[in-house]
Amino acid sequence: MHVRLTQLDGKLPNLALMKLAAWHRSRGDDIHFFTGDRGAERGLDEPTYSHVYGSAIFGFSAPLVEKFRTQFPGAIVGGTWSIKEGEDGLVVDDGITVEDVIGSDYEHYDYSVAPADFAASLGFTQRGCRLKCKFCVVPGKEGKPRSTGTIDRIWRGPGYPKHIHLLDNDFFGQPRPDWEARIAELRDGSFKVCFNQGLNVRALTRQAAAALASVQYRDGKFRERRLYTAWDNIGDEWVFFRGVDILEAAGVPAKHLMAYMLVGFDPAETWERLLYRFNAMVARGIQPYPMIYGDKRRTLPLGGTNQRLEGKRLGEFQRWVVTGLYRAVEFADYDRTLNRSNRGEPDLFGGVA
Repeated sequence: MHVRLTQLDGKLPNLALMKLAAWHRSRGDDIHFFTGDRGAERGLDEPTYSHVYGSAIFGFSAPLVEKFRTQFPGAIVGGTWSIKEGEDGLVVDDGITVEDVIGSDYEHYDYSVAPADFAASLGFTQRGCRLKCKFCVVPGKEGKPRSTGTIDRIWRGPGYPKHIHLLDNDFFGQPRPDWEARIAELRDGSFKVCFNQGLNVRALTRQAAAALASVQYRDGKFRERRLYTAWDNIGDEWVFFRGVDILEAAGVPAKHLMAYMLVGFDPAETWERLLYRFNAMVARGIQPYPMIYGDKRRTLPLGGTNQRLEGKRLGEFQRWVVTGLYRAVEFADYDRTLNRSNRGEPDLFGGVA
């Protein structure tokens, strides 16, 4: 039988599609893998498929999902591209998961559908999250934190670099003996690890900070020293910087941090409040990364700050920060249309639609 797998967005290989590929190959099926815009269209020479799957992460991919479904009626589409408000936060609108299709006990992955130059290993040591943030889909999708695997199980083995992309949403939310065991595996095995989804600096303990300082944490390309965290709410200023202080005391400098900053979610947000949060991080050497909630074309009330920010859009702010131009020009003076180096550069992350 022929099976079609389509990764509609996302830069990292899609773990759910990798699992489906392994499961179907084990049954003797032929796998046909496609990505992106072209993958949403049926080619003239494609066979008749017994199963068609697609996966999308970001809200901005909704039109692409609809195009894909038009081309392949009856396709199963998973991911977090379509979400809605639930009682305790956001929930996935279409809750189909790979576990619903093949069961929860199957833990094999086919890296042949990953890009040929992708040599790292990726997976989870835990699922779920301790928090219930209204803007986040993880608690509704995964529930409370629990341990799920080991580093040795994630690593692809000899012949592959000891580079681990951890997709855990709350690494230190799992029981302490479990995260201590995972840290020991990383440290004793000389692994380089990217905590891809970020670490909750607000709940960081001295013991957890010391554990992080003991491992080779890296960015997504495994080149620079990098830890990812978040500062989403201006009201969390004290607890956020308390976590930063704990990390620095353990030997992790603030310049190693990239902080995702949620923008456009708080109804009381103004340019003054947003820039205060941004400047406070820059002053400590932290690299901010704005993540826009909703429409990137929206603006914010001034809040008493520079009148020249009138009409500025959230997407402009994100671009100004991500390109690093904040080091050279004030946001009020930033004009994206005059910055040739920005043209055609894709956004690394999408907002929630």
